[in-house]
Amino acid sequence: MDFTLKTYRSLLSALEQSGYAFRTFEEFLSVPAGGKVVVLRHDIDKRPENALRMAQMEHASGIKASYYIRVVKGTWNEEIIERIVALGHEMSYHYEDLTIAKGNYEKAFEYFKKHLAEIRRFYPAKTVCMHGSPLSRWDNRKLWEKYNYREAGIIGEPYFDVDYTKVLYITDTGRAWNKTGASVRDKVEGGLELKVKNTRRLITLIGNDKLPEKLIINTHPQRWFDFGWGWMNEFICQHIKNAVKKALVAFMH
Repeated sequence: MDFTLKTYRSLLSALEQSGYAFRTFEEFLSVPAGGKVVVLRHDIDKRPENALRMAQMEHASGIKASYYIRVVKGTWNEEIIERIVALGHEMSYHYEDLTIAKGNYEKAFEYFKKHLAEIRRFYPAKTVCMHGSPLSRWDNRKLWEKYNYREAGIIGEPYFDVDYTKVLYITDTGRAWNKTGASVRDKVEGGLELKVKNTRRLITLIGNDKLPEKLIINTHPQRWFDFGWGWMNEFICQHIKNAVKKALVAFMH
């Protein structure tokens, strides 16, 4: 049974037992470390209550992770933001301002600064991360072709400030690991690639010391449940979404 909280706990244990040190993305950029290092990046697209469960699980194991939350209705939840920050995790903005502004760059940058200020009421955010907005015509990263996030006190963005020839990026976009056909924009340029069928296989590779020393593992908490109705609903809905994404990827190429 994949994408359950029990499976996620097993993934954390495998990383710990294999000797990986856990760093927030902010720490990863600020204090480069030798040896095995993993950044757990969580994109809170929806279901913030799932993110809180993951944050609590990590905290119980003494692990710090990086959480990026959208500002849209149904996702933005100040009580949950406060609780995740109180557990010692990094919290910042999962930005999609070019989409919100319908392609107006000037408005988008104003929105970005406003939304970042909202996040900073709870955490002194120094990194941000793009939301892919797969059904949008606008790629939110293109905002930085005209503006510079460093002007807002941001030291890094995962799609721009990591050398992926030295860091392996693993994402559960599409409810699979590095499934390119199910990802419209959640991709990185680099020499390291990994395709695994399921989380159990990923855990086996970690246990057998088959992965590089530097990892960024991106998860979307809305996919991870204890088995039950929520898990079944996500399973069915994601299969439908993947078919749509696959068509979009084919169209874009």
